[in-house]
Amino acid sequence: MTTDAEVKPEAPVAPAKMVEIPRVLSVKDLGDLMHVSPVEVIKELMKNGVMASINQVIDFDTAAIVATDMGFEAVETHAQDQREVLVERASGKQTIEEDETKLQPRPPVVTIMGHVDHGKTSLLDAIRETKVTASEHGGITQHIGAYQVHVNDHDITFLDTPGHEAFTAMRARGAQVTDVAVLVVAADDGVMPQTKEAIDHAKAAGVPIVVALNKIDLEDANPDRVKKELSDAGVVVEEWGGDTPMVAVSARSKVGLDDLLSNILVVSEVLDLKANPDREAIGIVVEAELSKTRGPLATVLVKTGTLRDGDYVVVGETMGRVKAMLNEHGKRIKSAGPSAPAEILGLQSVPKAGEMLVVMPDEKSARTTVTERIRQREAAAMHQQAHVTLDTLFGEISAGKLKELNIILKTDVQGSIEPIRSSLERLTNEQVKVKIIHTGSGAVTESDVMLAIASKGIIIAFNTGTEGGAERIATTDKVDIRHYNIIYKIVEDVDKALTGMLEPTFKEVITAHAEVRKVFRVARKNSIAGAYVRDGTIVRTDTARLQRNGAVIAEGKLSTLKRFQEDVREVQTNFECGIQIDGFDSFEEGDVIEFFRIERDT
Repeated sequence: MTTDAEVKPEAPVAPAKMVEIPRVLSVKDLGDLMHVSPVEVIKELMKNGVMASINQVIDFDTAAIVATDMGFEAVETHAQDQREVLVERASGKQTIEEDETKLQPRPPVVTIMGHVDHGKTSLLDAIRETKVTASEHGGITQHIGAYQVHVNDHDITFLDTPGHEAFTAMRARGAQVTDVAVLVVAADDGVMPQTKEAIDHAKAAGVPIVVALNKIDLEDANPDRVKKELSDAGVVVEEWGGDTPMVAVSARSKVGLDDLLSNILVVSEVLDLKANPDREAIGIVVEAELSKTRGPLATVLVKTGTLRDGDYVVVGETMGRVKAMLNEHGKRIKSAGPSAPAEILGLQSVPKAGEMLVVMPDEKSARTTVTERIRQREAAAMHQQAHVTLDTLFGEISAGKLKELNIILKTDVQGSIEPIRSSLERLTNEQVKVKIIHTGSGAVTESDVMLAIASKGIIIAFNTGTEGGAERIATTDKVDIRHYNIIYKIVEDVDKALTGMLEPTFKEVITAHAEVRKVFRVARKNSIAGAYVRDGTIVRTDTARLQRNGAVIAEGKLSTLKRFQEDVREVQTNFECGIQIDGFDSFEEGDVIEFFRIERDT
């Protein structure tokens, strides 16, 4: 019998060491944090099915598994650089919490939008000539992408990049630059397709509109018709009981410019635009280019704070020190406050329009921030779903991440728009609102895709195609474009997506093309095509589609793929091979064989 005294006490379990791990880090950094060799980290990653090099970036979840396996307790660090918080706030991701006592009124930032040939550029030029050069006698006005005018003791900043394309391209990068949109409509032409696009883009951004009725001095000007067409497009002017100011102007004869500027100021007063000039600056890149003589140049619009000569700045994934600042007249300036544009020199590389600029305390902080941003992007690219799709819609709704489904609708004819719009909007339920933010007839354009990116929406195309440029952008940014030729199928798919019942869709991926150059008879009912691979790579598991004189003759799985009598798994471009297709025995010289596979559309 065993006595209590004979029972050996269990050895105490040593508590796991705690290690703080950021959201993303390199394999080497993880090893350093745990004071172990990066080789040991790589071995643990391999055990978990992850092949990584010493400098590869991994996320917290992956790092935590490795740390736990190695006897550590992983804790995610939530410390965030204050300047990163400010960048998020300035881009609209967070609300800026300022000391109310330090806030001061700032000038409004205005973008000119409208249909081509309705006078956007002419209006900008007319305002510049009458309001800018008048106060800068002898000054050489240069194009830097933005300029300020002085009206009734107030400043207004105009973005010299007319059109909703530039406006939406910045929104797509997370930069809400514009405070007021001036919609230019020709009095003799009325509301046109691009006018409607501009209205939809401005509404999607939540930006107030001021209508500039241009070419009012022409004989065939018809203001009443324009007002009705604007009303039909969802913009009701003040004269008709709406809340949108409308000003008659003529860019050619410079009539009504003062009235237009005054209305912009009235709208901006209602917005109560304020910023704190007594802080480190945060700005937005309006334009950027590489000068052969001066290096990378960037026109920056200061959002809040004051940008000064000599500041260390980070812009996107580049950095630098402000060596010089110029205004729109080419004059050197020492500082630029809220809503002021300035061209800066001193960046290491050319940033993208719409990227945020933030002032850093020193060079080391700037370099560290850029390195961290690159690591975060690389880690996010590994498994981030960029935009909502019909396939992911239910999951987004269930997780509470989505309250509105934004849809861009393109059809072959104008008459198809209304029945599809009304059918889709009726699908709105308590969890999510179905919102058609833009409609139009014709193919899906780059502008449509940019709006989808900016609004995190999807595109539905009915009986129409997609332009090549739009297809490339959509593929790169993972924008969901759905093509249909039956209306009820559109409604059915969206309804199923909202309720989580949508079945996955599949797409055909072309892998190679080969040309039949010789036919070999191997048996009475069998032949082998001697083919030359023109492009791509043929894989043994591909499906073959045989085309003759542009028509599809046969389609089937590969039964044989040979190189020099040897069965092979794949054959690459510019090589010859022997091919047999299941159930087909009538090859002819000159036939083209297209190879493809079916993949799930993600």
